[in-house]
Amino acid sequence: MSRLWLTGYRSYEMGIFKDNDPKLTVIKYALKLSITQAIEEGVDWVLTGGQLGTEQWAIEVVNELKEDYDQLRLGVILPFQKFGSQWKEDKQIKLASLIASADFHDQIYHQEYQGPYQLRAYQDFMLEHSDRAFLLYDPDFPGKVDYDYQKILKWQEERPYPLTNLTMDDLQEIATDYEENQKL
Repeated sequence: MSRLWLTGYRSYEMGIFKDNDPKLTVIKYALKLSITQAIEEGVDWVLTGGQLGTEQWAIEVVNELKEDYDQLRLGVILPFQKFGSQWKEDKQIKLASLIASADFHDQIYHQEYQGPYQLRAYQDFMLEHSDRAFLLYDPDFPGKVDYDYQKILKWQEERPYPLTNLTMDDLQEIATDYEENQKL
């Protein structure tokens, strides 16, 4: 069993506020390529959270890929109970639907948000229960995922833990490739 922790930018950090944003087509295409490559390298579990943006898009992509890869499983892990309860109702409904689509889901803390220690415990859990990480993240363009990125770099100091970053340059290259493929 090989488990991939997948996270990245929040939707608002990428200027994406609607599900029909054209940028989202390219991002999901990039996620699909990256997750497919990870599957072909032996990954059979994708672990992610429920954050708006990369994590939710990854859940949608994994659910699509499960049609072609029977062995693929999805774990949605939340840091605490009632995660996302402060979001607008439509976003809460979408989160509930995505969680329901997972093969496994749980929370690290079975209580509501108490403090940042819960988020650190979440990071520790994800690192301890995964074999590698994939981040939609460019260190030249910091965002909230930088906390995860820095934690992974520290984790790598003590053990082998492969990390793949999909950077803004990578996204631009994939967007160009996607556009060229659409013309064929």
